[in-house]
Amino acid sequence: MDKFFKISERGSDIKTEIIAGLTTFFAMAYIVVVNPNQVTGFTPELGQIWNAVYVASILVAVIGTLLMAFLARMPYAQACGMGLNSFFFVCFVLPEVLKGAEGNPVLGYQAGCVIILLEGILFLILSATGIRQAMAKALPDCLKKAIPAGIGLFIAFIGFKNVGLIQANQYTFVQFFDFHGALTSAPGPMEAWTAIAPVVLTFIGFILIGVLNKKNVKGSIIITIIAVTVLYYLSTWTLPNFDFSQIGASFQDFGAIGVTGLFSADPWLHAFGGFADAGVIINAVILIIVFCLVDMFDTLGTLYGAASEAGLIDENNDPIDVDKCMLCDSVATVCGGIFGTSTCTTFVESSAGVAAGGRTGLASVVTAICFALCLVLTPLASIVPACATAPALIFVGVLMCKNIMKVDMVDMQSAVPAFLALIMMPLTYSIANGIGIGAIAYTLITLFTGKYTKKDIIVTIIAILFIFKFVFVTM
Repeated sequence: MDKFFKISERGSDIKTEIIAGLTTFFAMAYIVVVNPNQVTGFTPELGQIWNAVYVASILVAVIGTLLMAFLARMPYAQACGMGLNSFFFVCFVLPEVLKGAEGNPVLGYQAGCVIILLEGILFLILSATGIRQAMAKALPDCLKKAIPAGIGLFIAFIGFKNVGLIQANQYTFVQFFDFHGALTSAPGPMEAWTAIAPVVLTFIGFILIGVLNKKNVKGSIIITIIAVTVLYYLSTWTLPNFDFSQIGASFQDFGAIGVTGLFSADPWLHAFGGFADAGVIINAVILIIVFCLVDMFDTLGTLYGAASEAGLIDENNDPIDVDKCMLCDSVATVCGGIFGTSTCTTFVESSAGVAAGGRTGLASVVTAICFALCLVLTPLASIVPACATAPALIFVGVLMCKNIMKVDMVDMQSAVPAFLALIMMPLTYSIANGIGIGAIAYTLITLFTGKYTKKDIIVTIIAILFIFKFVFVTM
């Protein structure tokens, strides 16, 4: 095992890899429940679709993460991408819901799976032919160095948002948690504490990770996750929910409308307008390209970020075995279309496991096993509260932000694209958007300053693709 996963070669050990795998799982376990919520738009009437997507989401996470473990042998986990799942709902399920009694949300859902399958096949072709790898390696050095820092801000923002530490504000867009409002509106002391506990415990957990790391305590992240989980349930005087009643129904609906959906003609006819409506066909092709484009650069950004933090990069600042990692991602997306869920991507929360010391595919094996257990032990995915995993995500942001120091911030040819990539990831809630906007800026600056060379052609193509996406697609 040590030789296969190169555990000793990468300066790790089995205990560290197991802890890293657990850390990654708990940091991203929310996706097991959140993905079916997003695909159904939190619509209670779509319970059958919710059940099918729940099982499909877990299966895709297991398959994608095991591929990453045994093919790429990297400590990265895969699951259905956030953002893309909401886009899936808006494009395919919501139109049928809005039709009322005349609509067929299940058919819309299955038609969406057809698009995901075709996107995955396109993804697979681009990976197998080396086009994806060429696009990745053609990114300018300033973007390669800025991407990890941007992902650091992005993942920290996710942590802040998950516990409500950062809230929406109609005037300033975002604001700090409203302690005064929470305390004054609560009917009693216990209710007041319950309202503010997630934010307070998140801050305590974040400081705890910092202290443990300063003292060089191994496993600081997983120790904090466990400690804050215990504190949360003890201090709020609540118990985790252990409801196993939905397990049988989930498997039944998965078999009825999920994995079997692509094997009938109706979803294909619905996706392409019966292959006679030119407008619908063009729209379907655009959706396939957009899903592929966003998935490609979400994965690419995550790989650069996590690999940089783990030191798993080559002399050109490219992730090692990036071709194998991208192949794993594309195969998992194809599986997502077949099983009945939205696009699969490498998860940014993998960085939490990397920060915990994960350096090999063994960490991914552990994460995959945890996901597999969720098929029969549903509460395992939800027993850890958001306030326990948020400190880990925020701390990963601290670790990854140091990469911006590697960018030449004096030369504007490097500084402007790097800054835009850095800031646009959290502000647009998208890794792909950050990369795309950075690529557009880099192309324009090199073009108008006379620094444009042949090696910038691929970056220009990336920029044009994103301009196409921004103009013609709303996400």
